[in-house]
Amino acid sequence: MREFGELESAIMDVVWAGNRAYLVREVRERLSYNRALAYTTVMTVMNILYGKGVLCREKQGRAWRYWPAESREEHDARLMAEVLRSGGNEYITMMRFVERVSDEERESLRNAVLHTNGPRLAAS
Repeated sequence: MREFGELESAIMDVVWAGNRAYLVREVRERLSYNRALAYTTVMTVMNILYGKGVLCREKQGRAWRYWPAESREEHDARLMAEVLRSGGNEYITMMRFVERVSDEERESLRNAVLHTNGPRLAAS
């Protein structure tokens, strides 16, 4: 499941990298993209991202300030959960996922599960 196109990803990289709201002009100046982009192109794509619910915005004078609706990690976790629940057998999907990750990623997953379940079990 791929939520973002190439330019959308580049824009999200900019807004996730900062710890503040950005004007379209500021995002355009910071973009790492393979070609020059018009201000209106960046503005249009940021409006699309706002429509998708991944950016928030507020009016400042005649311009909009944008910031991410969730952190990169929250976003990625939400997408992974959506993919897991998107159909088919969740157990088999999870098994196929675990088969594809590296040993280090598998260890991170194991630690995350232990960390997440630990406090809940203690609180029960």
